[in-house]
Amino acid sequence: MAYLTHFILLLLVNLASSQQISNTESSSSTTTNPTTTEDCNNRWIYIRNLPSRFNLDLLTNCSEYPIFDNFCPYLANHGLGQKTHTKSRSWYRTDPLLLELIFHRRILEYPCLTNDPNVANAVFLPYYGAIDSLKYLYGPDVNSSFQHGMGLFDFLQSDEPGIWSRHMGYDHFLVMSRPAWDFCQPLDNDPPIWGTSFLELPEFYNVTVLVPEGRAWPWQEHAVPYPTSFHPPNLACFEAWIQRVRRSRRVSLMLFAGGGGIGASPNIRRSIRTECENANTSMTIDNTGYSQICHIVDCSNGICEHDPIRYMRPMLQATFCLQPPGDTPTRRSTFDAITAGCIPVFFEEMSARSQYRWHLPEEKYPEFSVFIPKEEVVFKGLKILDVLMGIPRSEVRKMRESVIELIPRVIYRRHGSSLGLRTKKDAFDTAIDGALQTIKDKLNDLSEQ
Repeated sequence: MAYLTHFILLLLVNLASSQQISNTESSSSTTTNPTTTEDCNNRWIYIRNLPSRFNLDLLTNCSEYPIFDNFCPYLANHGLGQKTHTKSRSWYRTDPLLLELIFHRRILEYPCLTNDPNVANAVFLPYYGAIDSLKYLYGPDVNSSFQHGMGLFDFLQSDEPGIWSRHMGYDHFLVMSRPAWDFCQPLDNDPPIWGTSFLELPEFYNVTVLVPEGRAWPWQEHAVPYPTSFHPPNLACFEAWIQRVRRSRRVSLMLFAGGGGIGASPNIRRSIRTECENANTSMTIDNTGYSQICHIVDCSNGICEHDPIRYMRPMLQATFCLQPPGDTPTRRSTFDAITAGCIPVFFEEMSARSQYRWHLPEEKYPEFSVFIPKEEVVFKGLKILDVLMGIPRSEVRKMRESVIELIPRVIYRRHGSSLGLRTKKDAFDTAIDGALQTIKDKLNDLSEQ
């Protein structure tokens, strides 16, 4: 029965996506597009026509990797997932792995598509690379991880090879919805360790890759926000949420939503849990203006991942949201917090500041966030509470307003959204702007050589 449900769901995804692709390609060849040629100057994108084995067919394996997860339930609504409840218009149970599908669906609405690769300023590859990587990370091909992506390269070389050879891939870009660390295993590792070698393949060195987390010294990748569960369909829903964020009463000083920190070894998550427990039991709150000093939302074992109600309501009631690194430096929770108007507190530069330069301007971090080096907390006894309580209330209000101003840039609005909402650039729009500029800079550098 479950298999039948998954099959029907996939059939609907394939049908809707194929129909949308057909409609988009038809409209792109006409002159009725309301976007003018002048508006699209230096912004034309050509979507490479890839066989379905590189994208939609991969979704049929959504339940094949039990060690990882079954992501079949989250394919609904073109990767946004099921709605959190039947009457919801903006909230979904979104799985971050499906950013590739979300991005693919959204780019079909991009107003400057062309069906002529020779006039395109960029070429988008609708390849679901992170989903394709699962067979190497968790499946039977773990010892062949160096082959990840080679099938795609062979196709690009054999089918209309002039599209690739025109700029040797410098004008190509794609999305991979896992951290770059998962794709940078050295090619000469024997036996293979964790990860695939996609980003180490010389064949793809020239391609711009959008990932939710980049490396410390990225060569070809750029970080874009993890998808949150908030995908408004129109301006009214978006503005209603903004008003709710502004009106929300902040009854907790600080909040941590996550797992870990229960072991004996010293680490930032353990320090946070210890400080929260001590603060809530020993500190008087009468003169703080808060009814709770620290709120911990236990998200152990992934129980929060597809249930935004668990953490969004507490985030709406918190002033500061702590963002300690986990297995990797970045967290989806950073963007959940911003969406809730909760001021993020970072403990590593790699958690955000050196990652999301397109979406979170580096020079503005002091305006919307707090940085506390984790070493100061874990090994030198610095109290997070002392730092946060030392920030004047007037400054806190300014910071929260700066956070709220960032919300449009870090959410992915729903596909098919209203024209009014499209006037506000979201995470997808900002990523496209960044990719186009990066490709332009690469091609300019190439021409000067």
